[in-house]
Amino acid sequence: MLFNSLSFALFFPVIFCLYWMINKSLRWQNILLLIASFYFYSCWDWRFLFLLMFSIGLDYFSGIKIENSKNNREAKFWLTLSIVINLGFLGFFKYYNFFIESFAEFLSNFGFKVNIWLLNIILPVGISFYTFHGLSYVIDIYKKRIKAERNFVDYSLFVSFFPLLVAGPIERATHLLPQIKVQRRFSYENAVSGLRQILWGLFKKIVIADQCAIYVNDIFGHHQELYGSTLAIGAVLFAFQIYGDFSGYSDIALGTARLLGFDLLKNFNYPYFSRDIAEFWRRWHISLSSWFRDYLYIPLGGSSGGNWMRIRNTFIIFLVSGFWHGANWTFIVWGFLNALFIMPSIIFKTNRNNLNVVAESSLFPNVKEILMMGFTFGLTVFAWIFFRADSVMDALKYIRRICSYSLLKYPQKEVKWLVAIILFFMAVEWFGRKDNFAIEKIHLDHNRWVRWGFYYILIGGIIYFSGEEQIFIYFQF
Repeated sequence: MLFNSLSFALFFPVIFCLYWMINKSLRWQNILLLIASFYFYSCWDWRFLFLLMFSIGLDYFSGIKIENSKNNREAKFWLTLSIVINLGFLGFFKYYNFFIESFAEFLSNFGFKVNIWLLNIILPVGISFYTFHGLSYVIDIYKKRIKAERNFVDYSLFVSFFPLLVAGPIERATHLLPQIKVQRRFSYENAVSGLRQILWGLFKKIVIADQCAIYVNDIFGHHQELYGSTLAIGAVLFAFQIYGDFSGYSDIALGTARLLGFDLLKNFNYPYFSRDIAEFWRRWHISLSSWFRDYLYIPLGGSSGGNWMRIRNTFIIFLVSGFWHGANWTFIVWGFLNALFIMPSIIFKTNRNNLNVVAESSLFPNVKEILMMGFTFGLTVFAWIFFRADSVMDALKYIRRICSYSLLKYPQKEVKWLVAIILFFMAVEWFGRKDNFAIEKIHLDHNRWVRWGFYYILIGGIIYFSGEEQIFIYFQF
């Protein structure tokens, strides 16, 4: 069930009405949301619902065992068991064929021919996200940051809450569980804000991401036949496709949750206005970046051991982040490139330089800020080529073609209308860059006629460009 589908448009109003009709009973509200979440997930493939339920039961049971352990050795056993089983399932479904093929290719370099046994494995949607929910939960219990949850319904809802189940944000038990356990009251202001964020998320997905995808798929699929200028446009369009697609999903998820009285973690904070790569990674997929920081980078020693340790740990988290995205060397190269790009700020300790909003006290950025944002965006687009390409060799051919004399030729694809829409989109993002989402404060800064005129423009664009349902990119991760 896609957020941008008719089925969700029918599903959510029913849940919304039932949910607030029983608002005097927290227990029944949570049970309703849990049933709705299981139904939402089963719409993808009901068979994998049992895997989700097993993961929930494993971490619920492990959390209690860790808390009740008589000594640290026993607690570590239950923690290790939970981690190994969780990562074992994730590794099997997501990486089995990748490891087998890579191992066979490695042996072939030494003259050994191996008959490999590949499996036709279907990747359970959202497995990377709900696995990380459970891992953070048991680790936090082991570190004594939280108490184990005894209410099975409440814990199950924390892991499987349908707005964030299949593509995040990756929630923490310290943030979401307390909200699940307290009475929620309907707020008209929160509901309006949630609807506004859903509207902006749908615009990002349908008008920006899906329209960019038409050209991106064609350009990357025929890159050997096209001019370098066309390929450069394709790379830039993919940058906006993946941003509109993923941040659009996050906006819809956060807006949907707000309609139900929940406040989810912010996942994007205008990343393409970043002035360096370090700032970009504080603003892009924030819930994943912070997860790796708290549960991998800091346990590895963080920045406490001097430059060598900072460099080593930075490369580790970026390579793991790349591998998290998928079983392909392209993602690992993408992670490696981002680690390289961030190295100067790590070595010279400038990675915390740009913590404020760009052009915070002025309407427009100065020349230095424009150049910094342009350079950071260029590095990001370059790395996105590897992320999007089918193989590392395809990515290298793509880049080689861009660097040829054909870069100076007139592009073979006419995208002026799409560029105009993207410029409109980025202008709205720019003027809303200080807010949680771009149109959060439009009701405060504009009169009624301007506000509703703007809404109708967004709704009209969504209706006009709506067609075949396009799956969200991050569902495959």
